Amino acid sequence: MMETRTLQLQPKDSRRYFMLPQAPEDAGYYVYGTPGNGAFQYAHPLMMTAILRVEREWQAVDNRKFGVGNISLAGGIANKDHATHRSGLEVDVRPLRKDGLEIPVYWSQKKEYDKDATARLIDMFRTFASVELIYFNGPDIPFVTPLADHDNHFHVLLRS
Repeated sequence: MMETRTLQLQPKDSRRYFMLPQAPEDAGYYVYGTPGNGAFQYAHPLMMTAILRVEREWQAVDNRKFGVGNISLAGGIANKDHATHRSGLEVDVRPLRKDGLEIPVYWSQKKEYDKDATARLIDMFRTFASVELIYFNGPDIPFVTPLADHDNHFHVLLRS
């Protein structure tokens, strides 16, 4: 007798963008964001490919997961907390913690913040995606631009 499996499809929005998988087994990332349950994680195909490629490469060098936050609301609708994050080509990513906990860390928290790992993760985005810019206030990391309120995450913008 053949086993019947139910294929679970990811939600898709009006632009036909998929929601980032929220808890894939053995993934190199975890999700966070406001609102939760993936509502702010609809990604342009270029961004989806970038996140999934980086997470595979990341797993090869580090056993910690990185946090993926806001990307875009379904349909690219505006959000009062973000002037950006409408195209599906922007993502917020948490810096890495030394202890591997899946909670926020500020670059100024020297005991918890892992600058070297965060710099490697940023470099992976630059290597495996068509990055236009990265905002982050952590000092001494190449190719990042400081911007207010980017102390506990870096913001990646891809070229379309």
